[in-house]
Amino acid sequence: MTGPDSRVAIPATNPASLAASNVVRGIGRLFARNDIWCLAEMPLRCGRRADLMGIDAKGHVVIVEIKVSRADLLGDGKWTDYLDYCDRFYWGLPPALDRAPLESEAFLPERCGLIVADAYDAEILRPAPLRQLAPARRKVEVERLARASLRRLVNLGDTHTLQWGREG
Repeated sequence: MTGPDSRVAIPATNPASLAASNVVRGIGRLFARNDIWCLAEMPLRCGRRADLMGIDAKGHVVIVEIKVSRADLLGDGKWTDYLDYCDRFYWGLPPALDRAPLESEAFLPERCGLIVADAYDAEILRPAPLRQLAPARRKVEVERLARASLRRLVNLGDTHTLQWGREG
């Protein structure tokens, strides 16, 4: 489908998907107010996909891993793979989700920030410490994020361009 209607987002239909979309929206608003611009579902070179990846005003790379259920949070063994691709790492959770597991050593609270969000806004409950990437790694990640963002922007304006290039 082409034309203006092709850009209308299809609402999430299952509760977990809707909850995740709400958290993404709230964090997006918080970040925008703080001059952090992010992209959802950003592929990483390790084969993983960051729920949100962005750049702050100082050029630091930020990744947010969103969890909307206790089972998903406790069952995620891959999240540490993201730490090699960002200067700051946050967990993003809906307000009702129990945050207690994130205080355990298994979730590296000294390394990971915590954001609670709903569809309207978000709040940083624990700031993520800055652990700077090597300059060469940051340059690569910022360029990948910029190219993915531009590709998505062009594709929104012309869906015919979806067939060219690849993201990530």
